[in-house]
Formats: sequence, structure tokens, C-alpha cells
Amino acid sequence: MIMLKSSDGESFVVEEAAARQSKIISFLVEEFPDQELPFTNLTSEILGKVMEYCKKHVVEDDVCGDSSSSSSSSDDLKKWDAKFVGEIDQPMLMDLIMAANYLHIPSLLDVTCQKVADMIAACNDEKEIRATFNIENDFTEEEVEAIRMENQYRN
Repeated sequence: MIMLKSSDGESFVVEEAAARQSKIISFLVEEFPDQELPFTNLTSEILGKVMEYCKKHVVEDDVCGDSSSSSSSSDDLKKWDAKFVGEIDQPMLMDLIMAANYLHIPSLLDVTCQKVADMIAACNDEKEIRATFNIENDFTEEEVEAIRMENQYRN
């Protein structure tokens, strides 16, 4: 078992197999065995979500070892992933992307970035994308026109 500590002081006891899905945690466990690993930039809410994801993927990876059930288990895991990212709000989604990148968990990074890509694809134009992600348009009208001229062949 591995002990992780969030920025707000909450400790998590996690099975080693789940925690080692993170290349950073895996490295830290090698360097500092039997020590609580502090993560001063991850809140307990985010670290808890990351560990929930990792625990599910360890369990499913173990189950997927049987080749006869691997396709159904893989489908179940994809459904679970879709539900996992579907139930979180946008600020937490962005925090999970940052955490997955920081902790180097490629599968979590893929799933969260795919959710953002799907959100962008659902938008009709740049105004809708800006509204969805609360992005301020700081271009002047001249800059917008220059960009349109540069990219007119793409329309």
C-alpha cells in the first residue's frame, strides 16, 4: 500500500498497482519507499478522482487478462470511462487533465482530452467554443480580418 497526501492535507492509502499507473508516483515509490508522498499541487478532490480512475483501471486490467472476456471487459471499461468523464464538471475536467499530465497517466490524459475534443466538436463556431470554455475574445477587428485573409482558402 502507498500513502499519498493532497495539498489540503488529506491522506489516501492506495494499492501499489493502482498508484503505479502514474509514472511519477512509480518513480517516487522507488526513490522514497515506505514514505507518504506529498502532492502540494493536487487537492484531495482531484487526487481522489485520479485514484478512483486508477483503481478501476487496475481492476479491469486484471480482469482483461483472460482473452475470452477481454473484448467485453474492454467495452465495459470504455463505458465506465465515458461515464466517469461525463459526470464531472468542466473545471474539474480541466484539473484532471492537468493532474493526468503532471502524474504522467497517459490513459487518463487521453480520456479527459477526448472529452474536451468532443465538447469542441459539438460547437458550431468559434463564438460557441468561446462561450463553452469561457474564453475572452481579445482580438481586434483588424486582427480577426487578417486571420480570415490568411486562412480564406480553408473555408
